[in-house]
Amino acid sequence: MTLVEQRVESGAGQDPRKRQQILDGARKVFHGKGFDAASMNDIARVAGVSKGTLYVYFESKERLFLELVAEEKRADLWPIMSLDHEDHDIETVLNHFGREFLKLLTRPYYIKAMRTIFSIVERMPEVGADYYSRGPQICMEKLAAYLEAQDQAGIVDIEDCLLAAQQFMDLSQAGLLRRLLFNATPTPSESEIALQVSRAVAFFLKVYKAA
Repeated sequence: MTLVEQRVESGAGQDPRKRQQILDGARKVFHGKGFDAASMNDIARVAGVSKGTLYVYFESKERLFLELVAEEKRADLWPIMSLDHEDHDIETVLNHFGREFLKLLTRPYYIKAMRTIFSIVERMPEVGADYYSRGPQICMEKLAAYLEAQDQAGIVDIEDCLLAAQQFMDLSQAGLLRRLLFNATPTPSESEIALQVSRAVAFFLKVYKAA
């Protein structure tokens, strides 16, 4: 387990059941009211805990929101990141990884979550860094490990697999995420996502596939 994954698995507070109770309550409040309108009083009431108990587990509404998003994203990401290093059909693997990654990233819930994180990050820079380490960085590391295995097998020729993984993830988004964040385009269909990813894969392999 990497240091990032260890950090993801750890949480505030001593009782995991109480912590989950608070997260479940926060989920209901944030989904019902949105981040800005939600208060710690609301969350404590819906979670069935005192406000003092709430602050024992989470020091602020921002930290609680980040932990909730990270928990939900973690559950969604693990299946996507289960890459078989022995599967050398890299075109199929990258297409599947890219489609599932982009479907997750473009969900309205995660778009709203990212907008909220961006609104917090100016006054709490560590929140943005924490969010990045719990999602994009883990994905990049997992994909880089797969690419490293393919490099060793002679399927691709990559000098810096971590950089290549980042490039592929950026290629897969290719402007789409930016348009969604600015509400300039509707949520893409599965066919639109598949087309975007297939083009990213083709471009990526032109650069990195072994001769």
